Amino acid sequence: MGFFDNRGHYFKSPEEATISDLSVMLGRIGDRDSLAPGIANMLLERRTELERIFVEHDEMMLAKAAALPKNVTSLTEKLEAKAN
Repeated sequence: MGFFDNRGHYFKSPEEATISDLSVMLGRIGDRDSLAPGIANMLLERRTELERIFVEHDEMMLAKAAALPKNVTSLTEKLEAKAN
């Protein structure tokens, strides 16, 4: 059985394919050999922790939005509206 990353490269395990995709997303990190593959591996290994952190982040962002008075537009919303 084989697995492919988003660029179509073949890997023997889903972990290798995912690490490849994460490495591409991260780009080149470091001056010599890229640190991206090692960082990608760490991200995959700590996926549960990362997901928890992002859930907590989303909850904080919702709380922040709920705390803003309804007649106040955030700078982010203003910039997004201007871009569209």
